[in-house]
Amino acid sequence: MSRHPWVPGWLLFFGVGCAVGPSYHEPAIAPAGTAVGGSPRADSLRPFYDSLAASDSTTATVPPTLQADSADLAWLAVLKDSTLLRLVGLAVRENRDVQTAVARIREFRAQVGIARSDLFPELSANAFASTNQIALGAFEPVAYDALRVTADVQWELDFWGRVRRGVQASRADLQGQEAAYRATLLSLVSDVSNAYLELLELGQEEAIAERTLASRRATLALARSRFESGVISELDVHQFESEVAVPAAALAQARRLRSQREHELATLVGRLPFEIPATASLADAVEAVRVPDSLPAVLLGRRPDVREAERAFAASVARVGVAQASRLPRISITGNYGSQSGTADDLFTGNTEVYQLQAGISIPLFTGGRLANEARAAGARAEQARLRFEQTVLQAFRESSDALVGVRTARDQRVAQQSQVAALRKAAELADIRYRGGVASYLEVLDAQRQLFSAELGLSQTQLLELSSVVGLYRALGGSWTVE
Repeated sequence: MSRHPWVPGWLLFFGVGCAVGPSYHEPAIAPAGTAVGGSPRADSLRPFYDSLAASDSTTATVPPTLQADSADLAWLAVLKDSTLLRLVGLAVRENRDVQTAVARIREFRAQVGIARSDLFPELSANAFASTNQIALGAFEPVAYDALRVTADVQWELDFWGRVRRGVQASRADLQGQEAAYRATLLSLVSDVSNAYLELLELGQEEAIAERTLASRRATLALARSRFESGVISELDVHQFESEVAVPAAALAQARRLRSQREHELATLVGRLPFEIPATASLADAVEAVRVPDSLPAVLLGRRPDVREAERAFAASVARVGVAQASRLPRISITGNYGSQSGTADDLFTGNTEVYQLQAGISIPLFTGGRLANEARAAGARAEQARLRFEQTVLQAFRESSDALVGVRTARDQRVAQQSQVAALRKAAELADIRYRGGVASYLEVLDAQRQLFSAELGLSQTQLLELSSVVGLYRALGGSWTVE
């Protein structure tokens, strides 16, 4: 009766043994209940800013607080701009940096598969054909042919968890790359949004400059008419002519910058330069934004850089176990089973069965301190990763707190600027009426026009600042915020 190889039960115990090295426990971002931002410091001007917002005739009714899930881009809907949504969708699909990050994830997913492969026996099929002759002392040499076909197995039992810790490290590396992909995506969406908002703001500057240019040209025509009638001097006419050039120069600059922003957006979405229609109004968008003074610190846990640092910490802890397990004995089994015969017709018949089963142990006795120092180095790298994670969390708190303050103060600045523009617009209208009626001098008109033009440009830039601050908050929190 032929015998067949078998694996003793105690070898199975070795295959599922303990794993040496420290176990990883995910650190908390902050103590429970910690908030980002907190209540703003006492501000004696808060009632004043609120009164400006309430009295401004251009202020719309405040909509319900913005709610958005952390996994989507619903916060973009505050702009009510389909063009921006299409640009973001196109960028996510076509941007080369995003595609590179996706390819890197595939690479690290394959690395996890490579690490897991060591958990299983390695099987191979082998076939040999040989012609042999042996000589034993005074006997005649013996010549023979041999054909051998076997299935071979080789398996290192992961008794100390060296391979399992390696798999844990590879999985943590993969999750870190997934976080890096999210970071790329977050940065891309922020860059597209900021570039598009700048495009809108430059469009507003164009409109302001065109409107001011038309107004000043009309005033210049009136001044020339009055000069021809002998009412004013030639000096007054030249003063008005010089003022006409100011909005004309601003218009040319706004058009140049707008073209550059279009080129930037085209690059971000992975296309050649093309014309981008901008139909939304910054004034409408800023009125729709509502951001609380504080947010729960748990939101910072989804920041890609925090997640990537935490996964790097987890991978380094797992590699401490790999290094420690490398100092312990390695247990392995090898074997083969098949048939050997002198001719192909006799294979797998009669007494041609061959097999071998071996169990072995390899104990590192002396390596010149290499293994011990590798374990120490792994421990030091884990400590570095922990400190980097903690520093990343601190940086996240600072950036998110700064972003919250930026949104709140930009809103106050915009409200004050709106009030100034409304007052200066009325003043310019009155100055123009007084000048046409011969009551005011040209200096009063010029001064009113200058102040209004400067204030309108400042209001447009402040609206951009407020919306850019909202984008900065989205980026600082690693996604949208959810407010009850």
